[in-house]
Amino acid sequence: MMGKHSKNYFQKYYKFSAPAIAFFLLSSCSTRKVPEGSYLLTANKFQYEDGKILVDKVPDFVIQKPNKKALFLAPVGLWMYSLATPKLDKPLDEYMTYPSSMRTQELRDSLMTKYNLPEYKGKNLFWDRFLHNVGKAPVILNETSTKNSADKIRKYFVYKGYWDAEVEGVNKIDTLAKKAEAIYKIKHYQPTLVKDYYYKIVEDDIRGIYEQNYNKSFIKPGEILDQENLEQEVTRFTDIMRNKGYYNFNETNEEIFFTADTLKGTDVVPLTMEFKRDSGKAPYVVSRFDDIKIFVSDKDVQEKDVPEEDFENLYRIKIYNPQKKYKNLPIWNSIIIRKGDVYNQKEIELTKRNITAMNNFSISRFDVIPDGDSLLKTNIYLKPLPKYEFKFATDVHYSEILNFGFSPSMELTTRNIFGGAQNLGISFAGIIGTTNNATNPGKIFNAYELSNQISLRFPRLLLPFKYYKLIPKRYSPTSSIQLGSMIQNNIGLGRISFNASLNYDINVNDIVTHRLSLFNTQFNFTRNKSKYYDLFPADRGYLESMFDEYFQSNPIIAQQYYSNIITDEEVSKIISNDTAFQQAIDANNDPIYINFQQSLLNKERQTQDVVINSLIYNFSYNEIGKKGYRNPMAINFKVESAGALLSLFNKQLKDYTVGVNDDKTVKGIFGVPYSQFVKFDVDFRKYFTFFEDRHTLALRQFIGIGIPYGNSSVMPYMRSYFNGGSNDIRAWLAFGGLGPADVQLDKNVRAYMMDNLKLTTNIEYRFPMNKMVEGALFTDIGNIWSLKNTGLGDEFKFNKFYKQLGIGSGFGLRFNITYITLRLDFAYKIYDPNRPDGDRWNVKYIKPLQPTINFAFGYPF
Repeated sequence: MMGKHSKNYFQKYYKFSAPAIAFFLLSSCSTRKVPEGSYLLTANKFQYEDGKILVDKVPDFVIQKPNKKALFLAPVGLWMYSLATPKLDKPLDEYMTYPSSMRTQELRDSLMTKYNLPEYKGKNLFWDRFLHNVGKAPVILNETSTKNSADKIRKYFVYKGYWDAEVEGVNKIDTLAKKAEAIYKIKHYQPTLVKDYYYKIVEDDIRGIYEQNYNKSFIKPGEILDQENLEQEVTRFTDIMRNKGYYNFNETNEEIFFTADTLKGTDVVPLTMEFKRDSGKAPYVVSRFDDIKIFVSDKDVQEKDVPEEDFENLYRIKIYNPQKKYKNLPIWNSIIIRKGDVYNQKEIELTKRNITAMNNFSISRFDVIPDGDSLLKTNIYLKPLPKYEFKFATDVHYSEILNFGFSPSMELTTRNIFGGAQNLGISFAGIIGTTNNATNPGKIFNAYELSNQISLRFPRLLLPFKYYKLIPKRYSPTSSIQLGSMIQNNIGLGRISFNASLNYDINVNDIVTHRLSLFNTQFNFTRNKSKYYDLFPADRGYLESMFDEYFQSNPIIAQQYYSNIITDEEVSKIISNDTAFQQAIDANNDPIYINFQQSLLNKERQTQDVVINSLIYNFSYNEIGKKGYRNPMAINFKVESAGALLSLFNKQLKDYTVGVNDDKTVKGIFGVPYSQFVKFDVDFRKYFTFFEDRHTLALRQFIGIGIPYGNSSVMPYMRSYFNGGSNDIRAWLAFGGLGPADVQLDKNVRAYMMDNLKLTTNIEYRFPMNKMVEGALFTDIGNIWSLKNTGLGDEFKFNKFYKQLGIGSGFGLRFNITYITLRLDFAYKIYDPNRPDGDRWNVKYIKPLQPTINFAFGYPF
C-alpha cells in the first residue's frame, strides 16, 4: 500500500521535482571546463567587521567577478558554455577570430585537422557553436587578483576619509568541488574628521572672490575628510574664477592643493587649502573677449584661409557665411558672448546650448585663444546639419484606460525652411491597443488613438518689437506655431479634436523655464454619442429603473416611449422637469433618482462638444538631476484662462441650447459652445536622500482648481479632475470608483464623475535591492471636490475635507533597464471615503493577494 502511495506521490509531484533535479545537474556541470588545480570563482563576499558603509561602491573595486547570473538566480551563460563539447573549445575559439564571411564548413574542417580532431570533419556542429558562443567561459580564481582587489578597496576607504582602514582578501577554496569564494574582510574604523578649515591665498583679488563664495564650500568642519569633497571644492573654486574672467585659472590643475596637519593624530585634523602659482608666471588678470568669429560651412575651414573681407560684421560679431543658406541674424541671436565683455565660462556654455538648441548646426570646434595679455579671440566653427531628418520608432504603450499596445511614431524635420534657421516638424503618432471598456471587450486591438502635429519653430520670439533688453539672449527665447488633430476611440465613444497655438519659451537657466501659449485653441467633438448607454451599462440601469418608476404613474408617456415616438433624452427631460413627481418620490433622498440625475450629468460631460480658446502660462523650477542639489525640489505652476477672447464677440455669436434639460443658453462657434473658465495647477516635489544617497524619500503635493464662469456652468471634460491611476492614488485605478468627496452614489456612476478641485499628496520611500532593482513603500492621499453645492455632498468645506480623503498604501518594484525604468506597484485601499460613515477604514477588508496592480514606465513622480 505504501509503495503504491509513493508511486502516486512521485507521479503527482514530478513537475516540482524535475526543475530541482535539472538545476542540480546543471550546477554540477558548471566546473566541467575548470582545469585541474584551478577553481571556479563563485562569489565575492564582503564582511564588514565594524559596520556596513559604502556597500554600493565597494564591489566596483574588485578586479575579478564571478560569472553573471540570469535574473540573479543562476549562471546560465556558464552552464551553456559547459554543455559544449570540451575538446572543441580551442578550435571554436580560433574559428570566432575569423570574419563572419569566412566561417564556412571548409574553415571548420581545416581547424579540426589542425587540432587533430578528424572525427568532427564534415560536421556542422551547430549546437556546440551556439553553446560555445552564447555561453560564458568560467571565471577562474586568481589569488593575486584577490590581494590586489583588497588593496584597491582599502585605498578607496582612505579616499573617502577612513585613513586607518584595513582590508584583507582571503580565498575560501573547496578542492573537491573545484570552486572558490573571495572574501574581503573590511575594518574601516573611525573616519578622519575636519577639525578646522583654513585657506591660504596670497593674491588679494583672488582671496576676496573666494571669501565671497565661502559659504557654499563643500568642506565643512566636523565632517569626514572625504577626498571627493576636496576635488569638488577645487572644481567649484576654478569655475567661480573662470566665470569672473580669469580665463586660464588653474589650467594645470596643480595650483590648488590641500594639506592636513596630522602631528596630533589622524582622528581630527586641521585642513588648509592653498593656492600657489609658479613664481615664474605672470599674475592673473581679468580677460576680456576680443574678436568673435563664426564660420558657417559644410567644409573644414581654418581662420588663416579666410580673408578679413569675407567676414560680415553684425553687431561686433564677424560671420563667415559664404553659401548664404542661413541668414546671419538667427546665428547672431544664439551668441551670448560679446566683444569687450569679461570672460565668463557660463556664457560659453550658454552659447553652445543655444547653438545646439537651434537644431541646425553641429559645433565642429569652439576655440578660445589668448590674444595678448588679457584679450581672448573666439572662433566658432559651425557645420550645417542635413536639410531633412526622418525618425521612426515603435514603443510599447500602457495607460490606465488603454491597456498594453503598440505606439508607432514618425517625424520628419525640415531645417532652415525660410533661411532663418526655422524648423518645420511634421509628426504622426498612433497608439493601438486593447481596452476592457469597448463594445467588444473580447476583441484585441479594439482601441486606438491617432494624432498628427505640424510645428514651425523659430529661434527667436515672434514679436512686433525688439525685446532683447527685456528678455536677454542668454534666456534662449524661442517661438513655435503648432497645428494638430487627433482621433481617438478608447472607452467606446471616442473623440475628434483639432488644435492650434502660438507658444513662447524662455529658459532663464537650466532650472527655471517659462512658457506662454497664446491663442491655444481646441475644437473637441465626441463620436458615437448614441452608443453611450451601451458603453455605460450602469447608467443604462438607472435610466431604465427611473423610467419604470415614472411610467407607473404616466402610462401615456410610457406608450409614446415604447412606440418610439419620444427618445431616451426626451423622457429624461420630462422627468427632470416634473417637480410634482419629484416631490412625490422625495427626489432628494431617492437613490434611484439621485443616481439617475448624476448619470445624466456624466453623459452630458462625456458627450459634450466644446471649443476651448485659452491663454496658458507655465512656470517650471526644477533642480532634479542638476549638479550641486543634493535634496532637489521641483515646482510646476500653470494657469489657464479660457474664453475671455471669444467673450468679446458674444454679440456676433449665435445662441445654442445645451444641458440635460436643454435649459441653458450659451454662445458658440459653428454650433459648438465655447468654454469659459480659469484653472490653476501647482505640482510641488521634494526629494531627500539618505545612506550615501542610496535611499530616497520622495514627496509630492498637487493642488488644482478650475472655476467655470460666464458661458460655462461646468469644466470641460478634458480640463476636469479625476482620481486614480499609476501616477495618482494607486489603490484606485483611473475612473476606478474613488469619486468626489464622500458621495454615496453607485460606484459605477461615481467613477466617471469629475470635479473642479483636486488635492493629492504622495509619499514614497525608495531603497535599492541590487544594482538593477529598487523597492518602494508608498502612501497616496487625495480626492476631488466641487466648488459649489450640487446636492450630492461633494462640495469642498474646510471643516470636513480631511475626512473625505481617500488613502491608499502599498509597495512596488522599479526595474532600471538601460535607459528605461519599469515600475510595478501593488496598492491597497486603506481609507475609502465613499463607503458609509463608520465603515470607511478598509484595513479589515484587505486581501493581501488581491492588490490593485499598476504597471507603468518611469517613476510616478
